Amino acid sequence: MNRTKQIFVLGFAIFASFFGAGNLILPPLLGFNAGSDWWLVAIGFLVSATVIPLLALLGHAKLQGTMIDFGKKVSRNFAVVFSILVYIIAIVLACPRTAAVTHEMAIQPYFEINSLITSTVYFSAVFVFAINRGKVMDFLGKYLTPIIVLILLVIIGIGIFDSSETMLVSQYKTPLISGFLEGYQTYDAIAGLLVGGIIVVNVNNLNWDIGVADKKSIIIRSSLIALTGLFIIYVGLIFLGAKYNMEFPSDISRPQLLAALATMTLGKFGSAFLAVLVSAACFTTAVSIVVGTADFFKGLFNNSKSSYVITVGVSCLFGILMGQFEVKFIIDLAVYALMFIYPMGISLIMLNLLSEKYASPVVFKTVVSLAILFSIPDFLKFLIPVENLEFLYQIVPFSRDGLGWIIPSLLGFVLANVYCTIKNNKA
Repeated sequence: MNRTKQIFVLGFAIFASFFGAGNLILPPLLGFNAGSDWWLVAIGFLVSATVIPLLALLGHAKLQGTMIDFGKKVSRNFAVVFSILVYIIAIVLACPRTAAVTHEMAIQPYFEINSLITSTVYFSAVFVFAINRGKVMDFLGKYLTPIIVLILLVIIGIGIFDSSETMLVSQYKTPLISGFLEGYQTYDAIAGLLVGGIIVVNVNNLNWDIGVADKKSIIIRSSLIALTGLFIIYVGLIFLGAKYNMEFPSDISRPQLLAALATMTLGKFGSAFLAVLVSAACFTTAVSIVVGTADFFKGLFNNSKSSYVITVGVSCLFGILMGQFEVKFIIDLAVYALMFIYPMGISLIMLNLLSEKYASPVVFKTVVSLAILFSIPDFLKFLIPVENLEFLYQIVPFSRDGLGWIIPSLLGFVLANVYCTIKNNKA
Protein backbone atom coordinates (compact mmCIF):
# COMPACT_ATOMS: atom_id res chain seq x y z
CA MET A 1 0.00 0.00 0.00
CA ASN A 2 1.46 3.38 -1.00
CA ARG A 3 1.96 6.08 1.57
CA THR A 4 -0.90 8.38 0.51
CA LYS A 5 -3.42 5.55 0.60
CA GLN A 6 -2.14 4.41 3.99
CA ILE A 7 -2.52 7.92 5.38
CA PHE A 8 -6.18 8.04 4.26
CA VAL A 9 -6.85 4.55 5.66
CA LEU A 10 -5.28 5.56 8.96
CA GLY A 11 -7.25 8.83 8.89
CA PHE A 12 -10.53 6.95 8.43
CA ALA A 13 -9.54 4.57 11.23
CA ILE A 14 -8.83 7.49 13.58
CA PHE A 15 -12.19 9.00 12.64
CA ALA A 16 -13.93 5.71 13.41
CA SER A 17 -12.10 5.43 16.73
CA PHE A 18 -13.38 8.85 17.78
CA PHE A 19 -16.86 8.61 16.35
CA GLY A 20 -19.09 6.69 18.72
CA ALA A 21 -22.16 6.92 20.90
CA GLY A 22 -21.71 10.41 22.31
CA ASN A 23 -20.70 11.81 18.95
CA LEU A 24 -24.03 10.66 17.53
CA ILE A 25 -26.55 11.55 20.22
CA LEU A 26 -25.07 14.74 21.71
CA PRO A 27 -24.87 17.27 18.82
CA PRO A 28 -28.54 17.13 17.69
CA LEU A 29 -29.96 17.87 21.14
CA LEU A 30 -27.34 20.59 21.66
CA GLY A 31 -28.56 22.31 18.50
CA PHE A 32 -32.17 21.59 19.42
CA ASN A 33 -31.82 23.48 22.71
CA ALA A 34 -29.69 26.26 21.18
CA GLY A 35 -32.07 27.10 18.33
CA SER A 36 -30.99 30.31 16.59
CA ASP A 37 -27.77 30.31 18.65
CA TRP A 38 -26.75 26.94 17.18
CA TRP A 39 -23.59 28.41 15.68
CA LEU A 40 -22.38 29.57 19.11
CA VAL A 41 -22.84 26.18 20.76
CA ALA A 42 -21.24 24.66 17.67
CA ILE A 43 -18.10 26.76 18.17
CA GLY A 44 -17.84 25.76 21.83
CA PHE A 45 -18.56 22.12 21.07
CA LEU A 46 -16.03 22.00 18.23
CA VAL A 47 -13.28 23.44 20.44
CA SER A 48 -13.63 20.70 23.08
CA ALA A 49 -14.65 17.92 20.69
CA THR A 50 -12.34 18.49 17.69
CA VAL A 51 -9.64 21.13 18.32
CA ILE A 52 -8.44 19.82 21.69
CA PRO A 53 -8.51 16.14 20.54
CA LEU A 54 -6.50 17.14 17.46
CA LEU A 55 -3.96 18.84 19.71
CA ALA A 56 -3.78 15.64 21.77
CA LEU A 57 -2.91 13.67 18.64
CA LEU A 58 -0.31 16.26 17.66
CA GLY A 59 1.12 15.89 21.15
CA HIS A 60 1.45 12.15 20.60
CA ALA A 61 3.15 12.81 17.26
CA LYS A 62 5.67 15.02 19.07
CA LEU A 63 6.27 12.73 22.05
CA GLN A 64 6.20 9.42 20.14
CA GLY A 65 5.26 7.60 23.31
CA THR A 66 2.36 6.59 25.55
CA MET A 67 -0.05 8.67 27.61
CA ILE A 68 2.35 8.46 30.56
CA ASP A 69 4.68 10.76 28.63
CA PHE A 70 2.05 13.50 28.79
CA GLY A 71 2.36 13.77 32.56
CA LYS A 72 5.93 12.72 33.25
CA LYS A 73 7.13 16.32 33.68
CA VAL A 74 4.86 16.63 36.69
CA SER A 75 6.17 13.35 38.06
CA ARG A 76 6.31 9.71 37.09
CA ASN A 77 3.84 8.75 39.80
CA PHE A 78 1.39 11.47 38.75
CA ALA A 79 1.64 10.36 35.11
CA VAL A 80 0.81 6.77 36.02
CA VAL A 81 -2.09 7.73 38.31
CA PHE A 82 -3.52 10.17 35.76
CA SER A 83 -3.29 7.58 33.00
CA ILE A 84 -4.96 4.93 35.13
CA LEU A 85 -7.79 7.36 35.98
CA VAL A 86 -8.33 8.13 32.30
CA TYR A 87 -8.46 4.45 31.38
CA ILE A 88 -10.81 3.68 34.26
CA ILE A 89 -13.19 6.40 33.08
CA ALA A 90 -12.97 5.11 29.53
CA ILE A 91 -13.67 1.52 30.55
CA VAL A 92 -16.32 2.17 33.22
CA LEU A 93 -18.24 4.97 31.45
CA ALA A 94 -17.31 5.67 27.84
CA CYS A 95 -17.07 2.09 26.61
CA PRO A 96 -20.28 0.76 28.27
CA ARG A 97 -22.21 3.77 26.93
CA THR A 98 -21.61 2.51 23.40
CA ALA A 99 -23.46 -0.70 24.26
CA ALA A 100 -26.29 1.20 25.99
CA VAL A 101 -26.81 3.45 22.97
CA THR A 102 -26.72 0.46 20.63
CA HIS A 103 -29.39 -1.28 22.68
CA GLU A 104 -31.71 1.74 22.95
CA MET A 105 -31.48 2.74 19.29
CA ALA A 106 -30.68 -0.42 17.33
CA ILE A 107 -32.03 -3.32 19.40
CA GLN A 108 -34.84 -2.25 21.72
CA PRO A 109 -37.08 -0.71 19.01
CA TYR A 110 -37.08 -3.95 17.01
CA PHE A 111 -36.56 -6.84 19.42
CA GLU A 112 -37.78 -7.70 22.91
CA ILE A 113 -34.33 -8.40 24.27
CA ASN A 114 -33.06 -7.61 27.75
CA SER A 115 -30.27 -5.01 27.84
CA LEU A 116 -28.04 -7.45 29.73
CA ILE A 117 -28.21 -9.87 26.81
CA THR A 118 -27.34 -7.06 24.40
CA SER A 119 -24.33 -5.94 26.42
CA THR A 120 -23.15 -9.56 26.81
CA VAL A 121 -23.25 -10.29 23.07
CA TYR A 122 -21.85 -6.86 22.26
CA PHE A 123 -18.79 -7.11 24.49
CA SER A 124 -18.17 -10.72 23.54
CA ALA A 125 -17.67 -9.44 19.99
CA VAL A 126 -15.52 -6.58 21.27
CA PHE A 127 -13.35 -9.15 23.07
CA VAL A 128 -12.75 -11.08 19.82
CA PHE A 129 -11.78 -7.95 17.87
CA ALA A 130 -9.55 -6.64 20.66
CA ILE A 131 -7.66 -9.92 20.96
CA ASN A 132 -7.06 -9.87 17.20
CA ARG A 133 -5.86 -6.26 17.39
CA GLY A 134 -3.47 -6.58 14.45
CA LYS A 135 -6.36 -6.32 12.01
CA VAL A 136 -8.45 -3.79 13.89
CA MET A 137 -7.20 -0.51 12.44
CA ASP A 138 -7.25 -1.63 8.79
CA PHE A 139 -10.70 -3.16 9.21
CA LEU A 140 -12.11 0.00 10.73
CA GLY A 141 -10.55 2.24 8.11
CA LYS A 142 -11.46 0.19 5.05
CA TYR A 143 -14.97 -1.03 5.73
CA LEU A 144 -16.98 0.41 8.62
CA THR A 145 -16.06 4.08 8.46
CA PRO A 146 -17.12 4.71 4.82
CA ILE A 147 -20.55 3.26 5.66
CA ILE A 148 -20.87 5.50 8.71
CA VAL A 149 -19.85 8.61 6.79
CA LEU A 150 -22.16 7.86 3.85
CA ILE A 151 -25.29 7.39 5.97
CA LEU A 152 -24.59 10.51 8.02
CA LEU A 153 -23.94 12.67 4.98
CA VAL A 154 -27.23 11.52 3.44
CA ILE A 155 -29.14 12.40 6.63
CA ILE A 156 -27.43 15.79 6.94
CA GLY A 157 -27.67 16.59 3.23
CA ILE A 158 -31.40 15.89 3.01
CA GLY A 159 -32.08 17.75 6.25
CA ILE A 160 -30.18 20.88 5.23
CA PHE A 161 -32.08 21.33 1.97
CA ASP A 162 -35.48 20.44 3.39
CA SER A 163 -37.84 23.26 4.37
CA SER A 164 -38.60 23.90 8.03
CA GLU A 165 -40.17 26.38 10.40
CA THR A 166 -38.34 29.23 12.14
CA MET A 167 -35.99 28.12 14.91
CA LEU A 168 -36.94 28.68 18.53
CA VAL A 169 -34.72 30.87 20.71
CA SER A 170 -31.86 29.36 22.70
CA GLN A 171 -32.41 27.77 26.09
CA TYR A 172 -28.79 28.46 27.07
CA LYS A 173 -27.67 31.59 28.95
CA THR A 174 -24.09 31.11 27.75
CA PRO A 175 -24.34 29.01 24.56
CA LEU A 176 -20.61 29.11 23.82
CA ILE A 177 -19.69 27.69 27.22
CA SER A 178 -22.61 25.25 27.17
CA GLY A 179 -21.36 23.87 23.87
CA PHE A 180 -17.82 23.60 25.20
CA LEU A 181 -18.89 21.67 28.30
CA GLU A 182 -21.22 19.42 26.31
CA GLY A 183 -18.17 18.48 24.25
CA TYR A 184 -16.74 16.84 27.39
CA GLN A 185 -19.39 14.13 27.08
CA THR A 186 -18.00 13.02 23.71
CA TYR A 187 -14.82 11.94 25.55
CA ASP A 188 -12.94 13.13 22.45
CA ALA A 189 -10.11 14.77 24.39
CA ILE A 190 -9.71 11.55 26.38
CA ALA A 191 -9.96 9.62 23.13
CA GLY A 192 -7.12 11.74 21.76
CA LEU A 193 -4.94 10.64 24.66
CA LEU A 194 -6.04 7.01 24.29
CA VAL A 195 -6.08 6.62 20.52
CA GLY A 196 -2.84 8.54 20.04
CA GLY A 197 -0.84 5.73 21.59
CA ILE A 198 -2.41 3.19 19.22
CA ILE A 199 -1.62 5.43 16.23
CA VAL A 200 2.02 5.69 17.26
CA VAL A 201 2.24 1.88 17.57
CA ASN A 202 0.61 1.32 14.18
CA VAL A 203 2.79 3.86 12.37
CA ASN A 204 5.92 2.43 13.97
CA ASN A 205 4.84 -1.03 12.77
CA LEU A 206 4.63 0.08 9.13
CA ASN A 207 7.26 -1.60 6.99
CA TRP A 208 8.64 1.67 5.71
CA ASP A 209 12.20 2.86 5.95
CA ILE A 210 11.35 6.32 7.30
CA GLY A 211 12.61 8.51 10.09
CA VAL A 212 10.89 10.02 13.10
CA ALA A 213 10.05 13.24 11.22
CA ASP A 214 8.20 11.29 8.51
CA LYS A 215 6.32 9.28 11.12
CA LYS A 216 5.21 12.52 12.78
CA SER A 217 4.07 13.84 9.40
CA ILE A 218 1.98 10.71 8.77
CA ILE A 219 0.28 11.01 12.17
CA ILE A 220 -0.41 14.72 11.72
CA ARG A 221 -1.87 14.33 8.21
CA SER A 222 -4.01 11.36 9.20
CA SER A 223 -5.27 13.21 12.27
CA LEU A 224 -6.24 16.25 10.20
CA ILE A 225 -8.26 14.02 7.88
CA ALA A 226 -10.06 12.41 10.82
CA LEU A 227 -10.83 15.62 12.71
CA THR A 228 -12.00 17.39 9.54
CA GLY A 229 -14.54 14.59 9.14
CA LEU A 230 -15.67 15.02 12.74
CA PHE A 231 -15.95 18.79 12.23
CA ILE A 232 -18.32 18.35 9.27
CA ILE A 233 -20.49 15.76 11.02
CA TYR A 234 -20.76 17.73 14.27
CA VAL A 235 -21.75 20.98 12.56
CA GLY A 236 -24.28 19.14 10.40
CA LEU A 237 -25.95 17.36 13.32
CA ILE A 238 -26.04 20.49 15.50
CA PHE A 239 -27.62 22.46 12.66
CA LEU A 240 -30.24 19.77 12.01
CA GLY A 241 -31.20 19.72 15.68
CA ALA A 242 -31.65 23.49 15.64
CA LYS A 243 -33.47 23.55 12.32
CA TYR A 244 -36.18 21.16 13.47
CA ASN A 245 -36.50 22.28 17.08
CA MET A 246 -40.12 23.27 16.53
CA GLU A 247 -41.03 19.82 15.24
CA PHE A 248 -40.55 17.84 18.46
CA PRO A 249 -41.51 18.14 22.16
CA SER A 250 -39.10 20.06 24.39
CA ASP A 251 -38.46 17.05 26.64
CA ILE A 252 -37.34 14.75 23.82
CA SER A 253 -34.32 12.61 24.72
CA ARG A 254 -31.02 12.47 22.86
CA PRO A 255 -31.60 9.03 21.26
CA GLN A 256 -35.21 9.88 20.41
CA LEU A 257 -34.22 13.11 18.66
CA LEU A 258 -31.54 11.43 16.57
CA ALA A 259 -33.97 8.66 15.59
CA ALA A 260 -36.65 11.23 14.71
CA LEU A 261 -34.25 13.22 12.52
CA ALA A 262 -33.26 10.06 10.65
CA THR A 263 -36.89 9.11 10.10
CA MET A 264 -37.76 12.63 8.97
CA THR A 265 -34.93 12.78 6.42
CA LEU A 266 -34.82 9.14 5.25
CA GLY A 267 -38.49 8.27 5.53
CA LYS A 268 -39.66 4.86 6.72
CA PHE A 269 -36.20 3.39 6.24
CA GLY A 270 -34.60 6.01 8.48
CA SER A 271 -34.72 3.95 11.64
CA ALA A 272 -33.13 0.95 9.91
CA PHE A 273 -30.29 3.07 8.51
CA LEU A 274 -29.79 4.66 11.90
CA ALA A 275 -29.66 1.25 13.60
CA VAL A 276 -26.81 0.20 11.31
CA LEU A 277 -25.04 3.52 11.85
CA VAL A 278 -25.27 3.38 15.62
CA SER A 279 -24.17 -0.24 15.84
CA ALA A 280 -21.13 0.34 13.63
CA ALA A 281 -20.04 3.63 15.20
CA CYS A 282 -20.45 2.47 18.78
CA PHE A 283 -18.72 -0.85 18.15
CA THR A 284 -15.65 0.70 16.53
CA THR A 285 -15.27 3.07 19.47
CA ALA A 286 -15.59 0.26 22.00
CA VAL A 287 -12.91 -1.81 20.27
CA SER A 288 -10.53 1.16 20.13
CA ILE A 289 -11.01 1.95 23.83
CA VAL A 290 -10.41 -1.65 24.91
CA VAL A 291 -7.35 -2.03 22.67
CA GLY A 292 -5.89 1.25 23.92
CA THR A 293 -6.45 0.30 27.54
CA ALA A 294 -4.95 -3.17 27.05
CA ASP A 295 -1.91 -1.66 25.31
CA PHE A 296 -1.38 0.67 28.25
CA PHE A 297 -1.43 -2.04 30.91
CA LYS A 298 0.65 -4.32 28.71
CA GLY A 299 3.34 -1.64 28.63
CA LEU A 300 2.96 -1.04 32.35
CA PHE A 301 3.71 -4.71 33.03
CA ASN A 302 6.80 -5.11 30.83
CA ASN A 303 4.95 -5.97 27.60
CA SER A 304 3.32 -9.01 29.15
CA LYS A 305 0.96 -10.71 26.68
CA SER A 306 -1.09 -12.13 29.51
CA SER A 307 -1.66 -8.64 30.94
CA TYR A 308 -3.06 -7.59 27.54
CA VAL A 309 -5.52 -10.49 27.48
CA ILE A 310 -6.49 -10.00 31.13
CA THR A 311 -7.11 -6.28 30.58
CA VAL A 312 -9.27 -6.98 27.54
CA GLY A 313 -11.26 -9.51 29.57
CA VAL A 314 -11.75 -7.22 32.57
CA SER A 315 -12.68 -4.29 30.32
CA CYS A 316 -15.32 -6.34 28.52
CA LEU A 317 -16.67 -7.58 31.85
CA PHE A 318 -17.13 -3.99 33.05
CA GLY A 319 -18.72 -3.26 29.70
CA ILE A 320 -21.28 -6.00 30.20
CA LEU A 321 -22.13 -4.87 33.73
CA MET A 322 -22.37 -1.11 33.03
CA GLY A 323 -23.66 -1.38 29.46
CA GLN A 324 -27.01 -2.72 30.62
CA PHE A 325 -27.95 0.64 32.21
CA GLU A 326 -29.82 3.44 30.41
CA VAL A 327 -27.87 5.99 28.39
CA LYS A 328 -29.15 8.89 30.50
CA PHE A 329 -27.93 7.25 33.70
CA ILE A 330 -24.43 6.74 32.29
CA ILE A 331 -24.27 10.33 30.95
CA ASP A 332 -25.42 11.80 34.27
CA LEU A 333 -22.90 9.69 36.16
CA ALA A 334 -20.10 10.75 33.82
CA VAL A 335 -20.46 14.45 34.65
CA TYR A 336 -18.73 13.98 37.99
CA ALA A 337 -15.72 12.26 36.50
CA LEU A 338 -15.38 14.52 33.46
CA MET A 339 -15.47 17.80 35.39
CA PHE A 340 -12.52 16.49 37.40
CA ILE A 341 -10.38 14.82 34.73
CA TYR A 342 -10.83 17.24 31.81
CA PRO A 343 -9.02 20.26 33.33
CA MET A 344 -5.97 18.06 33.99
CA GLY A 345 -6.14 16.53 30.53
CA ILE A 346 -6.51 19.82 28.68
CA SER A 347 -3.65 21.36 30.67
CA LEU A 348 -1.32 18.47 29.87
CA ILE A 349 -2.24 18.51 26.18
CA MET A 350 -1.53 22.22 25.84
CA LEU A 351 1.74 22.13 27.79
CA ASN A 352 3.12 19.20 25.81
CA LEU A 353 2.76 21.14 22.57
CA LEU A 354 5.00 23.93 23.84
CA SER A 355 8.78 24.02 23.68
CA GLU A 356 10.87 23.18 26.72
CA LYS A 357 11.59 26.90 27.12
CA TYR A 358 7.99 27.60 28.15
CA ALA A 359 7.02 24.22 29.55
CA SER A 360 9.60 23.22 32.12
CA PRO A 361 8.78 20.74 34.92
CA VAL A 362 8.12 23.70 37.24
CA VAL A 363 5.54 25.07 34.81
CA PHE A 364 3.92 21.65 34.43
CA LYS A 365 3.62 21.16 38.19
CA THR A 366 2.25 24.66 38.76
CA VAL A 367 -0.35 24.63 35.99
CA VAL A 368 -1.60 21.11 36.63
CA SER A 369 -1.80 21.66 40.39
CA LEU A 370 -3.88 24.80 39.90
CA ALA A 371 -6.09 23.04 37.35
CA ILE A 372 -6.82 20.31 39.87
CA LEU A 373 -7.36 22.73 42.77
CA PHE A 374 -9.70 25.10 40.96
CA SER A 375 -11.69 22.37 39.23
CA ILE A 376 -12.90 21.21 42.66
CA PRO A 377 -15.73 23.83 42.82
CA ASP A 378 -16.82 22.78 39.31
CA PHE A 379 -16.90 19.19 40.49
CA LEU A 380 -18.56 19.88 43.84
CA LYS A 381 -21.54 21.74 42.40
CA PHE A 382 -22.84 18.44 41.09
CA LEU A 383 -22.64 16.94 44.58
CA ILE A 384 -23.80 19.66 46.96
CA PRO A 385 -26.33 22.55 46.74
CA VAL A 386 -25.08 25.43 44.61
CA GLU A 387 -25.88 28.06 47.25
CA ASN A 388 -23.24 26.52 49.52
CA LEU A 389 -20.60 27.35 46.91
CA GLU A 390 -21.68 30.94 46.24
CA PHE A 391 -18.63 32.40 48.01
CA LEU A 392 -16.34 30.47 45.67
CA TYR A 393 -18.23 31.62 42.59
CA GLN A 394 -17.76 35.24 43.63
CA ILE A 395 -13.99 34.78 43.99
CA VAL A 396 -13.06 32.47 41.09
CA PRO A 397 -13.86 33.75 37.55
CA PHE A 398 -15.99 31.43 35.38
CA SER A 399 -16.43 28.94 38.23
CA ARG A 400 -20.19 29.42 38.05
CA ASP A 401 -20.00 28.20 34.44
CA GLY A 402 -17.87 25.16 35.24
CA LEU A 403 -14.60 26.65 34.01
CA GLY A 404 -13.13 28.03 37.21
CA TRP A 405 -9.77 26.36 36.56
CA ILE A 406 -8.89 28.29 33.39
CA ILE A 407 -7.84 31.73 34.72
CA PRO A 408 -5.81 30.37 37.68
CA SER A 409 -4.03 27.93 35.36
CA LEU A 410 -3.17 30.68 32.88
CA LEU A 411 -1.89 32.93 35.66
CA GLY A 412 0.11 30.03 37.05
CA PHE A 413 1.62 29.44 33.61
CA VAL A 414 2.75 33.07 33.34
CA LEU A 415 4.08 33.32 36.90
CA ALA A 416 5.90 29.98 36.71
CA ASN A 417 7.62 31.06 33.49
CA VAL A 418 8.60 34.40 35.05
CA TYR A 419 10.05 32.52 38.02
CA CYS A 420 12.01 30.15 35.78
CA THR A 421 13.35 33.04 33.69
CA ILE A 422 14.56 34.94 36.79
CA LYS A 423 16.10 31.79 38.23
CA ASN A 424 17.93 30.97 34.97
CA ASN A 425 19.24 34.53 34.64
CA LYS A 426 20.67 34.41 38.16
CA ALA A 427 22.35 31.12 37.38
